[in-house]
Amino acid sequence: MTQETGGFAALDLHPSIVAAVVATGYEEPSAIQQQSIPIILAGHDMIGQAQTGTGKTAAFALPILHRIDPSKREPQALILAPTRELALQVATAFETYAKQMPGVTVVAVYGGAPMGPQLKAIRNGAQIVVATPGRLCDHLRRDEKVLATVNHLVLDEADEMLKLGFMDDLEVIFKAMPESRQTVLFSATLPASIRAIAERHLREPKHVKIQTKTQTVTAIEQAHLMVHADQKVSAVLRLLEVEEFDALIAFVRTKQATLDLASALEAKGYKAAALNGDIAQNQRERVIDSLKDGRLDIVVATDVAARGLDVPRITHVFNVDMPYDPESYVHRIGRTGRAGREGRALLLVTPRERRMLQVIERVTGQKVAEVRLPNAQAVLDARIKKLTNSLAPLVADAESTHGDLLDRLTADIGCSPRALAAALLRKATNGQALTLDAVEKEQPLVPTYTPRERTGDRPERGERERRAPMPLGEGRARCRTALGARDGIAAKNLLGAILNEGGLAREAIGRIQVRDSFSLVELPEEGLERLLTKLKDTRVAGKQLKLRRYRED
Repeated sequence: MTQETGGFAALDLHPSIVAAVVATGYEEPSAIQQQSIPIILAGHDMIGQAQTGTGKTAAFALPILHRIDPSKREPQALILAPTRELALQVATAFETYAKQMPGVTVVAVYGGAPMGPQLKAIRNGAQIVVATPGRLCDHLRRDEKVLATVNHLVLDEADEMLKLGFMDDLEVIFKAMPESRQTVLFSATLPASIRAIAERHLREPKHVKIQTKTQTVTAIEQAHLMVHADQKVSAVLRLLEVEEFDALIAFVRTKQATLDLASALEAKGYKAAALNGDIAQNQRERVIDSLKDGRLDIVVATDVAARGLDVPRITHVFNVDMPYDPESYVHRIGRTGRAGREGRALLLVTPRERRMLQVIERVTGQKVAEVRLPNAQAVLDARIKKLTNSLAPLVADAESTHGDLLDRLTADIGCSPRALAAALLRKATNGQALTLDAVEKEQPLVPTYTPRERTGDRPERGERERRAPMPLGEGRARCRTALGARDGIAAKNLLGAILNEGGLAREAIGRIQVRDSFSLVELPEEGLERLLTKLKDTRVAGKQLKLRRYRED
């Protein structure tokens, strides 16, 4: 780690925690982390209003780990999450940040997994419990003292918890915990129901709200591509083939990623360099100077390393890794389109990051259009165009200056002018065959990720309502709820509610089809009536789920 003032070391966290964070490659705390960590370290209750992607997990995980006593083999911190997926994500983050804290144990508690091992882990002294409300209440029914030693409570994505109908479960959990606990609540929005919880269960809470900007530079053309995480380098290489750029900055999240991507680009012949917080200041200045004068064309940088970067010849910004928050996105793409020039910004989005893309669009007030990765034909056309542009200026007087040499060479070699021209082209292209087959073999098309709802032409609303359900899976029954898209329901909302309330494994639930005025869910035929009884009081987005067997006749 570089010896600089600021960064995570300036937040008075335990050195082992700072070391673990730095080992992940993160350089500086985000805005929510800078504001929240001191408050939580001081023991205050807190309400944090921040969107997904702002780094809020570390905002509560790091100070809570600082306050954990590894010598006490008992639950000390409880983090509540609305879904199993988020609970696992948060638990993994805690384990990562606690890597250099011997004796600290984390357990994830969620529906769809056996209860015995979860309760055993808690009784064996896991200090940090990350749980979904429904499953935690199941454990409380078996052992009402399971939370008796918890002195730190975090409600993560509290608004989503209420949408999934967990209000009653939360009240049960609150009552099972010591009143002297510290309570921290994070929520993207603060509706009346969240404020009511805060009034009842938080003590003089401090408020942290991350303000968001509302506009970006309109001169910048913005687009995004859906890719899987392991396809990013291949996607960048293919994009560089067709994008006509002067200079380009590619943003990634970690120091190691700057080195890896810059190395991959150099191997393909691009003039590229890495820029991160571990690079000495004088070397950083040399990199920027080289970008300005054309000795470099591409810089791969982290956010902190690119602060204040102003190079007029930057025409493109590639967001290879999703930024932590909308403000970082605005800052990044602002590196192009300088001094009234036009610029282009491309964002690579993985399946898990679709939600953050929506946040960016909402905060910036601008739609980030989707584009497809260029196919082999587009790459071939781009290569031929570059060759054409490089040769066109040489043709004008070539015959008068080199015509006699051409005649002599064809005579000496015993070939036609066409054969000689072809040989010179092979040399000029380093033996690269400019054919479609050659491009496809050299650079296989990267399959981009396409969300299911985006495939094909979407039918009109009435047609969507009338279309027949998909074929039913073996051993499954189809159930219907009157909640649909017009109620603000998405498939993930239904899935989360059924997983948490029904205690099912993810694989037990089949297709979920959300229509405008209703939704269809495939559930196991065996034990269906018992499951529907268990789900009868479940609420989604504040409304009763009311699942019923769907009669298809």
